[in-house]
Amino acid sequence: MTLAEDNGPERGGDDLLAAEYVLGVLAADERQIASRRIDADTAFARLVDAWEVNFAPMAVAYAAVEPPASVKAAIDRRLFASSASTSTARGGGLWVSLAFWRGLAAAAIAALAVYVALPYVNPPAPQPETRLVASLGADNSNVKYLAVYDAARHEVGLSLVSGDHGAGKDFELWMIEGKNAPVSMGVIPAGQTARMAVTPALQGKLAQGAVLAVSLEPAGGSPTGQPTGPVVAAGDLKGI
Repeated sequence: MTLAEDNGPERGGDDLLAAEYVLGVLAADERQIASRRIDADTAFARLVDAWEVNFAPMAVAYAAVEPPASVKAAIDRRLFASSASTSTARGGGLWVSLAFWRGLAAAAIAALAVYVALPYVNPPAPQPETRLVASLGADNSNVKYLAVYDAARHEVGLSLVSGDHGAGKDFELWMIEGKNAPVSMGVIPAGQTARMAVTPALQGKLAQGAVLAVSLEPAGGSPTGQPTGPVVAAGDLKGI
């Protein structure tokens, strides 16, 4: 059963589904179901709109990537270099010359071929994932978080979907790498959204897609450096 089909209160309900739709982490069939609901279900559409606003502070735009300057230069040479020299030699009669237009068309086709082939001749260097996302939850727990790791800013953004730690308690965030002991990332600040800085020692590990977990701890966090309370939510970081 898909998340879109099994989205009752124990899974965070429509609120969680809307949040995961905005983050783009649903499977293709689940996304299609959610997309159809946006068109047909006003209440669900409002949830999607609310999560788009909620995630806006985390949605740091990726830096614009311009094509290599050599692409434009190659097109300019193909399109205009021969026409400029011909224009000088033949004057105004150039613009009524059938030969010129045929040559221009051939040059345009050649320039397009250069543009299409260039990425294969000089393929761009692969870019590392700059943003990873995780849906944090656990069986028999109503605590649901959505987490986004922004590698460019070296921070984790958290949105509380449901649940509460209660009086005298705090939620603490942990990173788990393989079978190694959990590493504390700090007490999660109170509120529906929070940002937590990631230390240099953990940045590379998170970029590889580690597990994030949330435990319920005494106020101020674990006194031992390891989880002392129950793990109320966990999930894998994955590329968007």
